[in-house]
Amino acid sequence: MAARRQPNPHSESVDDYLKAILALSEPAGRRVNSSALANRLGVAPASVTNMLQKLAASSSPLVEYERHRGVLLSAAGKRRALEVLRHHRLIETFLYQVLDYPIEEIHEDAERLEHFISERFEERIAAKLGNPKLDPHGHCIPAMDGTMSQRNSVLLAEILEPGEFTIESVADDDAALLKGFKNSGIAPDVRLRVVGLDAVEGYSVRIGKSSKVTAISNFAAGAIRISIPQE
Repeated sequence: MAARRQPNPHSESVDDYLKAILALSEPAGRRVNSSALANRLGVAPASVTNMLQKLAASSSPLVEYERHRGVLLSAAGKRRALEVLRHHRLIETFLYQVLDYPIEEIHEDAERLEHFISERFEERIAAKLGNPKLDPHGHCIPAMDGTMSQRNSVLLAEILEPGEFTIESVADDDAALLKGFKNSGIAPDVRLRVVGLDAVEGYSVRIGKSSKVTAISNFAAGAIRISIPQE
């Protein structure tokens, strides 16, 4: 019988799986089911199961996988996921701050480059940028040692009554949505006042110091994280 082929621990596909598991398991490190992973990656559930089995069976397992209980990253898998995430967010910041990329275009190129940069290149980007803690979307950038600060925030879509908040971050993977956010002034650290909400129509908000009321769909509200003032 032929030996089972081991997945390349640094392949783009493996990195994408590890990043997706990390994102879906946050913030409590919970197990991720295969269907959620398939939806996030846009692949067939059978393909997810096959990849997870390979990652769990490799000589240095990157995940802990049980078919009916879901998947967790192993210590090695989490280190690699955080490393790739650091690459991605540093590259996004470099493209935005140094190369003047539009905010809606940085994610796609960062996705391509994140797998391949060396540690030396990573260190030089970080130094050039002044070792930033956040990327242009407001997401925390993991430190060199893999640590990443956790912030207390909720999705705008989880807000059930009017109030005043501060935008913490916006999702980075939908170019059309990001362009709309930019045109509306929706960005990290901007004040956002919810003046009305409807289960079907979404949210009516005032952004920053503007008195203009802007409509935000429920879909868009699911891409905005807000911090709530401490009592």
